[in-house]
Amino acid sequence: METLSFILENGGLIGQLLGQHLLIVMTAVGLAILTGVPVGIAISQHPRTGRVVLAFAAVLMTIPSAALFGLMIPVLSLIGHGIGVVPAVIALFLYSQLPIIRNTTTAISNVDPALREAARGMGMSTWQRLFKVELPLAVPLIMAGVRVATVINIGIAAIAAYIGAGGLGSLIIRGIAQSDTRQLLAGAIVISIIAIAADYALYALQRLLTPKGLNKSTLGPLKEVTP
Repeated sequence: METLSFILENGGLIGQLLGQHLLIVMTAVGLAILTGVPVGIAISQHPRTGRVVLAFAAVLMTIPSAALFGLMIPVLSLIGHGIGVVPAVIALFLYSQLPIIRNTTTAISNVDPALREAARGMGMSTWQRLFKVELPLAVPLIMAGVRVATVINIGIAAIAAYIGAGGLGSLIIRGIAQSDTRQLLAGAIVISIIAIAADYALYALQRLLTPKGLNKSTLGPLKEVTP
């Protein structure tokens, strides 16, 4: 009850921190989609290169977030952005690459060759096949990667508060520093809620973008996603 009372009494502050949190996550994931999907499409045609790219992305995922933030501070300090939103967005962008690239290349690689041949027989160019056949069929798995990246980053963004990026992690930090369980639990609860809400919102978008004939077999909530 004390935690609920704290949330209600500090709704304005929590709303502000929530806005900061979502801005960092959406910026990072948005940029990751713009780079990860094209990279995934490109390496789906070159398996050897794909293995190298995916291995590199996997290595990035194994770096602890606190360590990655720490490594970026001296580098980005050279351009005056050692702490704050910039290193937070860059770190989350890097963490988003593996699920988006992996799911994209898997989805494109698994398109039925017979469909490609049929499209080629209809006189479609490579780009036409990509946008009219392959990508629509790949949408469910690509969106699954985006959902995973988003949920992961909502959690990791809390740690970005340690480098001055703001967000809901500030409540957790203050709660630990002040031994205030209310703030700590408030931050953790709100982060959990927005992670679940974001997953279901993206699932709804996934169904909207998926061709009607594939909707019955699309991936459900996050517990079912990604190979």
